[in-house]
Amino acid sequence: MSFTFGVTTKALYGAGKLNELHNEINNPMGSIQGKKALIVISSGKSTRANGYLDRVQGELGQAGVEYVVFDKVSANPVKPVVEEGGRVAKENGCDFIVALGGGSVIDASKAIGLMATNEGDDLWKYVQFGTGGKVWPPVPSLPIVAVPTTAGTGSETDAGAVITNPETDEKTGVFGFGTMPVVAVIDPELMVSVPAWFKAYQGFDALFHSTEGFISKQRNEMSKMVAGEAIRNVSGNLVQAIAEPGNVEAMGKVAFGSYLSGIQMCVGSCTSAHPLEHALSAYHHDLPHGAGLIMISKAFYSFFIGKHVCDDRFIEMAQLMGRKDADKPEDFITALVELQEACGVADLKMSDYGITPEEFPKMVQNARDTLGVNFLNDPYQLSDEDCLKIYSESYR
Repeated sequence: MSFTFGVTTKALYGAGKLNELHNEINNPMGSIQGKKALIVISSGKSTRANGYLDRVQGELGQAGVEYVVFDKVSANPVKPVVEEGGRVAKENGCDFIVALGGGSVIDASKAIGLMATNEGDDLWKYVQFGTGGKVWPPVPSLPIVAVPTTAGTGSETDAGAVITNPETDEKTGVFGFGTMPVVAVIDPELMVSVPAWFKAYQGFDALFHSTEGFISKQRNEMSKMVAGEAIRNVSGNLVQAIAEPGNVEAMGKVAFGSYLSGIQMCVGSCTSAHPLEHALSAYHHDLPHGAGLIMISKAFYSFFIGKHVCDDRFIEMAQLMGRKDADKPEDFITALVELQEACGVADLKMSDYGITPEEFPKMVQNARDTLGVNFLNDPYQLSDEDCLKIYSESYR
């Protein structure tokens, strides 16, 4: 029953909640004070084309806030871009950040917030893993308002950011004081327009945050509770959210599951599946994180089932995913594969992204170097040979 719960983000959850954002800014009962904001969006067109940027600008206008737009964030945010974002925030005297987009935008905003308040232009000085300088940022980040337009990462309610350093081929976590968003506006109306394939990748990312937490050695009663509800909500509604793009209710339940998975990562933990995937996309930037997790998922979870280290947890997850009569751990794999098939993502291939088996040894080392702490959470400790086997069995 021992756990530490410190999720301080104020969540505005539900359809239409973006219309309430102005109440949170420069209001005695609100959470954010400031005269100028940096709005961070992706380098794509959807945020503008769907009118989301206009709506956020309108909310800031109602609160009497000026703004600058920074629109250079890619799907796997990289070190030079967040360093540039920090300079833009400094030069324009921004008081807080509005992260409008998917997990990549929210993650980038956390790193930008740290670079805007701390000395120097080198983010890697403040990275605690791999080749990072391991200096803890002495000054808190600029306050962050997270407005997710996807349901997947849970980044709107946790303190971590995942950033890639293209010079060292490292994809790892960035942390610092103040990186947990002050406010999160979780409005499923902003998520229904996401393309089906990307919605699936995001949904599985949210699912795996909690399936990893469910089998983690760090699991506790609090993380089990939120992870279980996340698994149930995501797995039970993702197919419908994809098949019926305008179904705000189904999308909202997936978004709720993603939000809970973010909390799970704060009160519980992820396992080695995440660094194993990060190593794939650290070398192949076009690989979406969720897609990489899907690729390795069957082999990853089958490994632990083969060791029979937590059979009861796999059975319970299978039941949460709709197989009420599940009575063996393999039923979880059946439920997982069926969900991937129903979402049209069961046949993803590493080779389509240029990944080759010859890269696997360096990827195993990369995963351990950049986020080795996650391996300690596994219910059975993976050897390098075990990791290579998971990669090899996942390869197509």
